Amino acid sequence: MEYIVEKIGMSRTVSVPAVPVTLLKVLDTKVCEVTDGVAIVSYASGKKMNKTIEGQQKKYNLSKEFNRFATTTVANAEAGDLDVAPLSEAKVLKTTFKTKGRGFQGGVKRWNFAGGRASHGHRMGRRTGSIGNAEWPGRVQPGKKMPGQYGNTNVSVKNDVVSFDAETGILVVKGSVSGPNGALGKVKVAK
Repeated sequence: MEYIVEKIGMSRTVSVPAVPVTLLKVLDTKVCEVTDGVAIVSYASGKKMNKTIEGQQKKYNLSKEFNRFATTTVANAEAGDLDVAPLSEAKVLKTTFKTKGRGFQGGVKRWNFAGGRASHGHRMGRRTGSIGNAEWPGRVQPGKKMPGQYGNTNVSVKNDVVSFDAETGILVVKGSVSGPNGALGKVKVAK
């Protein structure tokens, strides 16, 4: 059973020793359609609606604030509100978020390469350096650490649940979660 959550930010517990925690807000979610345990759910994201979303709003009889759709696995057998009761008994959660996208980056930032020294008039700087082999095989091996797209990938982490307030929908998990504050992700009960 998956829930759509928004990352609020990080904090720490008041207990000694202090434990770093991440605050997640469970979004209000309506189940629109269920087929074989996979459901189309609608949730509020604070973004403007376009014509296609307005058409789906009419189809599923939703109010204006539910303006985004996703597919998740749910325990519901029919359309209606998503049940958040399993979160109150959960011990461990599997959280999936997208990491911060950093665009096309060089080897120094992407792979923590050292780069060359800054003295005596060389041009090494922050370059990758030699990447080839000798005469055989005469090509660059697949998987070579080189400059390229860095970030913007899905990362899943298991986190222990510290607390869950069903009234406000605030979920407190131990440790960190990928992505910036305000990012949307999914949470699944692992234990």
